[in-house]
Amino acid sequence: MKKSTIAASIAAGTTALLLLAAPLAASAHVRIDPDSAAAGSYATLSFKVPTESATAGTVKLVVDLPTDTPFTSVTYQPLAGWTTTVDTEKLAKPVKTDDGTITEAPVRVTWTADSGVQIAPGQFQLFTISAGAVPNTGQVLLPAHQTYSDGTVVNWADKTPASGKEPEHPAPTLYVNDPVPAGESANPVVATTSPAPAAPTADPAADAVAIGLGIGGLALGAIALVVAVFAATRRSRAKVDA
Repeated sequence: MKKSTIAASIAAGTTALLLLAAPLAASAHVRIDPDSAAAGSYATLSFKVPTESATAGTVKLVVDLPTDTPFTSVTYQPLAGWTTTVDTEKLAKPVKTDDGTITEAPVRVTWTADSGVQIAPGQFQLFTISAGAVPNTGQVLLPAHQTYSDGTVVNWADKTPASGKEPEHPAPTLYVNDPVPAGESANPVVATTSPAPAAPTADPAADAVAIGLGIGGLALGAIALVVAVFAATRRSRAKVDA
């Protein structure tokens, strides 16, 4: 077997493995699920934040709250190892609602990891708030900014277009009057509307095991591909020698 043929086989196998791995990476976004809440209700939103980097951990999360259709109240669930702040500011333009005119509102929630704390590679963390009243609008974008320990900042702030094609960094979106686009029901964030039972607690260990098994399977596939290529090469050489 020619070296060029061997190289082509390895390249093809590597490409196939990368295509198999792509859905795993694409699913690890900061979003909201089921991405919907009733207007006028108070919604409990748990942002599930995975660390996609293989070399750095997540140390900070900032979620921007809407100012054109503001929430009147936002509270947060305490999280061990993290400091949480809710910033309230005067709105540039007062907003009229059924409850009156709003001149100031919560505009930002920030979670900062304490010293020595981070969401390590292969792990995720839930960040939970209660927000309301949910505005009577089509949808509410909640852009999230994820900071890693190496200084990298990933901005999950892109709006999903009407075509439904997902952008590279989609913003967590709460759908109120607009229908949830097809394919977004699997978003890895729990959102429930009050009154409702508490959101189910995710199992970090189970997610870590699943990710590990997926990566392990890809690695075994790569090894099997290399072994097969070299075996074919040896058989070809044996025929030539004969």
